[in-house]
Amino acid sequence: MVRLRDLAFALKTPYWRPGDDYLERILEAVRGRIKDGDVITVSEKAISTAMGNILDESGIKPGWAARFIAKYWVRYVWGYVLGLVCHLKGETIRRLRKYPVEEGSIHKEAALRYAGPLYALHWGSEGGIDASNLPYSYVSLPLKKPVETAYRIRNYIKERLGKRVTIMIVDTDKTYSLGKHLHLSPRPSSVEGIRTFLGPLAYIIGRALKLKRRSTPIAVAGLEVPADLALEIAEAAHRLRGSGAGRTVWEMAERFGVSLTGVTWSMLEGVEHKPIVVFKFSTRRSRTKSI
Repeated sequence: MVRLRDLAFALKTPYWRPGDDYLERILEAVRGRIKDGDVITVSEKAISTAMGNILDESGIKPGWAARFIAKYWVRYVWGYVLGLVCHLKGETIRRLRKYPVEEGSIHKEAALRYAGPLYALHWGSEGGIDASNLPYSYVSLPLKKPVETAYRIRNYIKERLGKRVTIMIVDTDKTYSLGKHLHLSPRPSSVEGIRTFLGPLAYIIGRALKLKRRSTPIAVAGLEVPADLALEIAEAAHRLRGSGAGRTVWEMAERFGVSLTGVTWSMLEGVEHKPIVVFKFSTRRSRTKSI
């Protein structure tokens, strides 16, 4: 049986900084490596960073709600109740119980403003907001128009290289599946068949029931891909790409031996980055429907 990972390969690129032309970055990486019918996955965070769709939290002043969430909700509800219900690792639970009140309050204020109250109740990656693999006090925000961005990439490759490919924008945040038809994501996704209305409740349900979890496809342009297959592709892409400097801001800080806000651009540039994965689907085209 052929695995999806056997049909794919990850492409290394320099670290994408704000202001980088992500279209050219992608073009440079895939030139001479793709054919008609290939599926190309691209990290949402890499695109957001290049587009400047990031936020410097250092200038944010937290309100009482953000302070309450950081000091009590994350430390006690997540640290002593929900963390256990969700079968979180012991190290993660210890970190939640010592959640930094000042930096955490600032981050939760950003979550309240840019993701909303429901998402802010999640212990991390609120609605797609993510601080890992970014320096200082920066966090990446979810793309505002992910489908439009996916089509922009697809059309650029078609115009410049003459190749008809499918573009899938993906995120490492997990979607939880019960069978092949019920898929619950704690963050927004435009892929048909992935339910996002529960917000962080999807995370709690999925983790508590130990449902199948896979990385989340955010948008697809070029092929009509069933949700279950899109999730398989997103997860295979994640495993091939790795986690860069770390899966969480804690891991990233520990890797470089600095504080949570002490990581620099140059540190990140020294880490291997693989924001793009190419899937060769010429033998599996029957499983998708062209549009």
